[in-house]
Amino acid sequence: MQTAMMAPGPIAPSDFYTGLVAELYRHLRSETFEAEPYARFVERSGEPALELGCGDGDPMLDLLSRGLVVEGLDSSADMLDRCRSAAAARGLDVVLHHATFEEMDLGERYRSIYLAGATFNLLPDDETAGAAMGRIAAHLHPDGSALIPLFVPPAPTEAEIGSVRERVTQDGAVMRVTVLEVVRDEVARDQTTELRYESIRGGDHHVVDRSWRLHWFEQDRFAAMVADAGLVTRSVRSANGGSASRDDTSFSFVVGPAPT
Repeated sequence: MQTAMMAPGPIAPSDFYTGLVAELYRHLRSETFEAEPYARFVERSGEPALELGCGDGDPMLDLLSRGLVVEGLDSSADMLDRCRSAAAARGLDVVLHHATFEEMDLGERYRSIYLAGATFNLLPDDETAGAAMGRIAAHLHPDGSALIPLFVPPAPTEAEIGSVRERVTQDGAVMRVTVLEVVRDEVARDQTTELRYESIRGGDHHVVDRSWRLHWFEQDRFAAMVADAGLVTRSVRSANGGSASRDDTSFSFVVGPAPT
């Protein structure tokens, strides 16, 4: 058995999605993303497109397979390596960028920028999120749009502590993630979940403990952040695609440059 020490508190996504966690991500992720909504967004908003937080390639590779011009960006080098491998296995040419949202400087403008799922919630605080919005604004074509899904995580329940998500691969390997603890700060709008990742293959048992941090935004607060970045909010959509209500805890902002 090999065990990695628990990281001292929350770490950046670039360090979270590494090693064993990157390896197990596809097997243990709690959400998958269908290509269709993002393909429709890119078809409406235009190409080229940029997927922020592309990870190991979902749904970006499906959009590429449809002939859409989409590039990917992620802060985790390990996840980008897995994306390149997945693209090669499908015979797809892929353009990938290794950078954080708040520091990206790609020398390109995109007609479509989107995140698949609420990856923006992984940014640790308002300052970093504001910087990321500024970089999104700098990379948007004057006629372009950005799609940014967000959510307010529900308060943890006692039943969640100790809960396990497990998958067994075709070759019999057991992959598992366990919730050890959840700490929530309503004032700071932060929720940190202590997770234990395990891979059991034959006599090899690998364990990594990581802290997964979420930072959330109410709709009004995020709309102000959009405006501060010099962008305008074009719509706020609910999870089912309609107009979001004030009570929705999952919603997507569609934003773009201010008219000139």
